[in-house]
Amino acid sequence: HYTSVPNILKVLNPLFLDDLRGQLEKAGDNPRKLLNLRKRMAAIRVFDPACGSGNFLVIAYIQMREIEMEILRRRGDVSESGYANQPSWIKLENFYGIEIKDFAVEVARLSLLIAEFQCDVKYIGQKQARALVLPLRKTGQIYQGNALRMNWLEVCPPTSAGVKTHADDLFQTPLDQGEIDLDNRGGEAFICGNPPYKGSQTQTKEQKSDLAAVFDSYGISSKQIDYVGGWFMKAATFAKTTETDAAFVSTNSVCQGRIVPILWPRIFETGAIIRFAHTSFKWANLASHNAGVTVAVIGLTRDKSKRRYVFDLDGEVGTTVREARNITPYLTIGENIVVDSRRTSVSHLHSMSFGNMPVDGGNLLLSAGEVGDLNLTETQKEQYVRRIYGSAEFIRGIVRFCLWIEDTQLQSALDIESIKKRIDSVRAMRLASKDSGTREMAIRSHQFREMNNSEHHTLILPGVSSEGRAYLPIGILDNRSAVTNLAFALYDAPLWNMALIASRMHLVWIATVCGKLKTDFRYSNTLGWNTFPVPSLTEQNKADLTHRAEDILLAREAHFPATIADLYDPDNMPEDLRHAHERNDEVLERIYIGRRFKNDTERLEKLFKMYTAMTNAEHDKNGAKKRPARKKNSRKVN
Repeated sequence: HYTSVPNILKVLNPLFLDDLRGQLEKAGDNPRKLLNLRKRMAAIRVFDPACGSGNFLVIAYIQMREIEMEILRRRGDVSESGYANQPSWIKLENFYGIEIKDFAVEVARLSLLIAEFQCDVKYIGQKQARALVLPLRKTGQIYQGNALRMNWLEVCPPTSAGVKTHADDLFQTPLDQGEIDLDNRGGEAFICGNPPYKGSQTQTKEQKSDLAAVFDSYGISSKQIDYVGGWFMKAATFAKTTETDAAFVSTNSVCQGRIVPILWPRIFETGAIIRFAHTSFKWANLASHNAGVTVAVIGLTRDKSKRRYVFDLDGEVGTTVREARNITPYLTIGENIVVDSRRTSVSHLHSMSFGNMPVDGGNLLLSAGEVGDLNLTETQKEQYVRRIYGSAEFIRGIVRFCLWIEDTQLQSALDIESIKKRIDSVRAMRLASKDSGTREMAIRSHQFREMNNSEHHTLILPGVSSEGRAYLPIGILDNRSAVTNLAFALYDAPLWNMALIASRMHLVWIATVCGKLKTDFRYSNTLGWNTFPVPSLTEQNKADLTHRAEDILLAREAHFPATIADLYDPDNMPEDLRHAHERNDEVLERIYIGRRFKNDTERLEKLFKMYTAMTNAEHDKNGAKKRPARKKNSRKVN
């Protein structure tokens, strides 16, 4: 997880380097202001609690030396040859780090020494640099250990008194990290870095225990929090004690899905706010094993007077910078609201539910060959066998069937020996289960746990879909088809609901509030569909959206027998299908704001603004209902 210099600067520049450069410009050639800036820089502490080989610390040091040299030039403290007349005030002892691997710790210490020597050669000359480099002196305060288990205030203390070091240590490492005598007592601290990326599903037992050690004291479960969330929590807690801003490169999952309502309210309770953010971008570096993840840069502060900025990667335009009144935990501009699961739709949309869970031991589900093995007549097949779809069946065109037996059909179905054997096997499987609920289901072993089906048609939506697809793969099934619990279903929903789900608006909402499973979109009816803000639709709006959904279906049909996977391949999507989706997006987005949105950021900010207004109105309405009516001429009783 080596971090490239451009990505390091996405952290360091808005964290504190841009501010130093701004102060330099304001100082102009004023000697007193320049001197004050230099004194400020000499007191700054830079702390990377996941420092690896020290890349963030090295780049921070080099950039600070460059600013310091410009201060000296403006003050006239340089020789005729252009070198500084005095050594740097920026000391390596002001650079702190924690790293779990011992070899990386030594590399980080050495890297800082090399950076110091190279800067000295550049700014005070090779002769002076050589005179200063030997014998090797103290380098950065880099400590080996588990950052989530260590006390950061002992590693990078706000105050200090005295220093003890190993006499035989090449780099003079302090024995007690809480006893470091520096000239930066009470100075600013800036925490930065690129902590390890581990989702809740890929963490080891030790890592889960590390997170629990951080979050248990806050009374919240860390089971769904990404490993990097521990660094954000510790940084926010650290800042309560000493003047500190922090920023990390992080998987963007900490700002998506179910993590947000768990993690960010606790961070905000410490007094921290999001001061800046680089919204999602693909993570790339020069390492041989380049990690293929999507990341964000998130900066925290407790100082609410500081300006806040959102940096958006906007296609060919590059990065756009917007000043914000407030940055939400979803990295949008707006109120600090978090989206929680709901049982009903905030927009009063058609109900969406999971499909039907078999709990059958493989006896109610059938392949085409197994249907043939039942030796049923065509009439019996029509009565008891249906086509069934989960995510894989719908997306990849896999053919699968199921036994679908209504209670009124049970006796006649049991007269068919091949069906009776399968029902008996389901009963045996359920009775043998350790789960009491499963055992109770044995009384109706001819059926799935649920038996939901439509009268006319069903809209089907896979529970997980590849992030490479430009749209969610929503589809329509007839009333003779069943849906498994691996997909979601809207039974007999008006077709304009399909237009909503197939839109770019809905995709960006789902990607943000539901999050992802690895790199795939992970859908949730309660967290995604029920929270989706939709304007009040006129009958004409619904008719227009219905036509757009029909266009999408017709475009797909024109490429029969291509599967959904074929049709929505990002590199081979048919042009007529793409155009049908774009027309759908245009119609829907004009309903929202009268025009197409400029980008996904604008889409999200509109949706969150609507969600905030809708939920606030809902709370006001519910609150009004709960207030007791005032009684006329009532008297107070003591």
